[in-house]
Amino acid sequence: MLDLQFICENRDAVEANCRNRGVKVDLTSILKLRDERNRLIAAGDELRHEQNSISGRIPKASPEERPALIARGKDLKEQIAVNETNHRELEQALQQELALVPNMTHPDAPIGGEEAVVVLRESGTKPAFDFQPKDHVELMQSLDLLDLESGARVAGSGFYYLKNEAVLLELALVQFAVERVRAAGFTLYTTPDLARDEVLAGIGFLPRGPEAQIYSIENSDLSLVATAEITLGGMLKDQVLDVETLPLRAAGISHCFRTEAGAHGKATRGIYRVHQFTKVEMFGFTAPDLAASEAIHEQIVGIEEEIFQGLGIHYRVIDTPTGDLGGPAYRKFDLEAWMPGRGDGGEYGEVTSASNCTDYQARRLGIRCKSREAKGTRYVHTLNGTAVAVTRAMIALLENYQQADGSVVVPEALRKWTGFDRIGPAGGTGAEPG
Repeated sequence: MLDLQFICENRDAVEANCRNRGVKVDLTSILKLRDERNRLIAAGDELRHEQNSISGRIPKASPEERPALIARGKDLKEQIAVNETNHRELEQALQQELALVPNMTHPDAPIGGEEAVVVLRESGTKPAFDFQPKDHVELMQSLDLLDLESGARVAGSGFYYLKNEAVLLELALVQFAVERVRAAGFTLYTTPDLARDEVLAGIGFLPRGPEAQIYSIENSDLSLVATAEITLGGMLKDQVLDVETLPLRAAGISHCFRTEAGAHGKATRGIYRVHQFTKVEMFGFTAPDLAASEAIHEQIVGIEEEIFQGLGIHYRVIDTPTGDLGGPAYRKFDLEAWMPGRGDGGEYGEVTSASNCTDYQARRLGIRCKSREAKGTRYVHTLNGTAVAVTRAMIALLENYQQADGSVVVPEALRKWTGFDRIGPAGGTGAEPG
């Protein structure tokens, strides 16, 4: 969240930022709660001061004075208890309101919604087909790689079974991404599939309620994670780090669970938008300095590009507009891969996302750093980015590498893990067509 003092001192800028992001926040209410909290703190201090004074007078008081002092002491104790209760409730209300205020935005981020998307660069070449390309659902069903019916029967719409070579493709994509992030200095983790709601809220996810995209566990404070960003960021909750140890780089392999409430249209077809998938996620903790976090942001995007260049898939990098940033992100870059089977003649589909969240998440999670040169502590900067989200990477791979005979060629980069270079029309494997 934003620092309350920063909001008070920069109200016009914060309000403009909220407008640019399309977020309705009542800053007047926040400031009123701040003022009331300050009043309660001052009143509580006065009550405790008087209580201490009376406690010191009672032993020295005469028999005639003592009963009145004792009675006043009891009255003060009750008033202090009421003050503390009111303070806790008001502090909770204030924190809830503050949590709704989004992060500030990089001055170069485009303002608006999807119509304001800025394409920063493109890489690779779109495939040219001399036949009508199929979408991933047609391909996977013809090659016996996907079972949507059993997924729906067992868990409901939006779940699926990968089969045969698709299972090996998933493992290969994970191995390929893990190899790249490890070479870049990221410590590898497999993370829990559950996290406490306070950790989800700290990262910026709404754990419960009608607008939540999270599966929550009934009668507990646990929820299924939507991304390893939650568990990687949460593992240093309430920690104080030595600034000399920063930056820290972590990469997590996890399942991701999302309700996708409100999702509709062609984006829900097949495995593009599903309730469960496997992902390799990158996460960074840096010194509280924009130059430091922007350097790691650039590295994360570079790794994402390296992965899709290695897979030989055409993509573009977009500078995400303010309306699509989400609350925690200061700036976000997405990779959109070319998917020939989407729409009429192909469309781009988001495959990775990389965000610099500055100190927004760290402030909510209590992750700070200290240095020998300065007194006190400061909140670190956090960053996150997708190395590979398997289902979407698989869509791009299958649709781009499909052949006229219905087979799919496996990119050379994955073959050492799959053990085959082609998925045949009957679900078999073989050599790449010459």
